[in-house]
Amino acid sequence: MPVFVLGGDLIFPDPCLAEPDGLLAVGGDLRPERIVLAYRNGIFPWYNPREPILWWSPDPRLVLFPDELHCPRRLMRLMKKKPFQVTYDRAFSRVIRQCKETRQVTWITEEMLDTYLDLHELGIAHSFEAWQDEELVGGLYGIRLGQVFFGESMFTKVSNASKIAFVTAIQFLQEMGVKLIDCQVETSHLKRFGARPIERQEFLRLLK
Repeated sequence: MPVFVLGGDLIFPDPCLAEPDGLLAVGGDLRPERIVLAYRNGIFPWYNPREPILWWSPDPRLVLFPDELHCPRRLMRLMKKKPFQVTYDRAFSRVIRQCKETRQVTWITEEMLDTYLDLHELGIAHSFEAWQDEELVGGLYGIRLGQVFFGESMFTKVSNASKIAFVTAIQFLQEMGVKLIDCQVETSHLKRFGARPIERQEFLRLLK
């Protein structure tokens, strides 16, 4: 399959035309409008500094259905002790910057960071924060479009902080009517919480 080169027009090729590794297109820009269009079509940006913008649509796709969330017993017992206060959209900027710095994530470029801050101002990007004695010790962020939440990244400074923020976030999103969590690519960590891979065609069908 060819890798498509994007220009200034706000369009994407059919995600089913992606390479076997999920790479679909290169170029374009990170305008909020393009980011939203990408997510609506099962596509997301992922690239390193000094690289052109790369757009991906992997097959299979790791997802989590909120009603399939699995919380390990040990973590459930810990949550009952309420070791952290979990908040919503209290510190989006700090969360995304911690995801960039704490994990040394290279794909959260300054351009990417600025775009997601804009998306947060537009009410599209959201964060969940875990606090301990008023110190930010864990969190995650992503994009919500209707009944779908597209998870982006998480960080932790204290053991179990991000896990509790994640479980609390899923429960909160479910209460808000979210029916699908996009986890993008497969990880054993997220599979322990009930995430599972589905075919891209099924993922695209669910998005629609």
